[in-house]
Amino acid sequence: MPIQREADEAQIRQQIDKIVDALRNKDLEGLKEAYTAEVVSFDVEPPLQHLGIAAKAQNWANVFTFFETVTYQVRDLILTVGDDVAFGHAFARLSGTLKNGTATSGMWVRVTYGLRKIDGTWLIAHDQVSVPLDIVSGKGVTDLEP
Repeated sequence: MPIQREADEAQIRQQIDKIVDALRNKDLEGLKEAYTAEVVSFDVEPPLQHLGIAAKAQNWANVFTFFETVTYQVRDLILTVGDDVAFGHAFARLSGTLKNGTATSGMWVRVTYGLRKIDGTWLIAHDQVSVPLDIVSGKGVTDLEP
């Protein structure tokens, strides 16, 4: 792998780590720094798409409304990096303690990232979070482990 690709992949992994840290610290401004202004997010919550950084930030702000403490894990992150675009996929789990004191282990979801290198910084331009669908029941399957 060329040296620049290694450096770019390392920077992308640092961006994902910043998201993990910002969630743990309930740092909404820190979270915003990982995304492009025009990010398109296909999150697990309705609607079908969330357009722009304000909408993406609101999704994370909603998490802080329900959780007293937040833990976010990203596992098995695989990246493919080009000159100014990259994509990756991983498993992620949001867990912690709810405001009412109840501990929750959360659920594993599938995450896909689309990134752009803008002015030398890798930012998430698109993300998609999903759970598998049980076709017969029409319900998401939320108890799977990677």
